[in-house]
Amino acid sequence: MTAMHETARVHFGVAHPWLCDSMGHLTSRHYVAMFDDASYHFFRMVFGYDAAAETWSGLGFADVRQVIEYKSEVSSGDLVHIDGEIARLGEKSIVARFTMRRSSDDAEVATLEATTVFFDLVARRARALTDEMRQRGARWAAASA
Repeated sequence: MTAMHETARVHFGVAHPWLCDSMGHLTSRHYVAMFDDASYHFFRMVFGYDAAAETWSGLGFADVRQVIEYKSEVSSGDLVHIDGEIARLGEKSIVARFTMRRSSDDAEVATLEATTVFFDLVARRARALTDEMRQRGARWAAASA
């Protein structure tokens, strides 16, 4: 699959003072938390994933690789939003890219590229993406390209 250029807005956040360091900037661990929240919304949007739904019982996702690039500071009080896109669907994995932007000026402040495997929570191992997941991912990517 080719990465798309149009993305899905999947998360909004605020850099509350208690999420910031002594210099008033969002700390690394809270960037990760915001990206993680965005991934749940994104996987629901693309694949219909809902951990509480019976149809997903015993199934989930596991991140196996994340690369974050910090591009601009997020200061206390800044509003941010995160867009997501599918970069690639593999046999058992999905590569997703997330872009965090400061809402006031739409500046790109950080990106995360995550490789996530479809996971059997009982057997504790990766499993192949289903045909339905491939179709949904392909339709979504095609619709957003």
